[in-house]
Amino acid sequence: MSQAEREGRLAEKIRFYARASLLIVDEIVYLPITTGGANLFFQLVNARYEKGAMILTSNRGFAEWGEVFGDPVVATALLDQLLHHAVVIQIEGASYRLRGHADLIPEHVCANAPITPPPPPNRRGRPPKTKNGATDH
Repeated sequence: MSQAEREGRLAEKIRFYARASLLIVDEIVYLPITTGGANLFFQLVNARYEKGAMILTSNRGFAEWGEVFGDPVVATALLDQLLHHAVVIQIEGASYRLRGHADLIPEHVCANAPITPPPPPNRRGRPPKTKNGATDH
């Protein structure tokens, strides 16, 4: 397969995933991503930007994405688009899947690594109304 054919197939796949109303990416940055993979993922995120919803799960903090993607600039550009309208939910605690095997896991693995989510965005527009119709400042 020629380089042009390979690029055409990749562009077709990106268009396919960009059309979905919801795209779920489970365990993003779980393993290091090649430079080519990082660029493809950026193209996908860019194609979906403000067009479709995405749900991403990760066990890595945002500060680690530059290392995993191998390029802090690409990671920053990704996070810029992903977090623009995002709701970040941080789940802490023991793994549900490992609940029956906690005695087999070393203590240093069980320790929760703090992941600091970005601050909530500033609200734009009018303040929300209270029950009596007045605005709440």
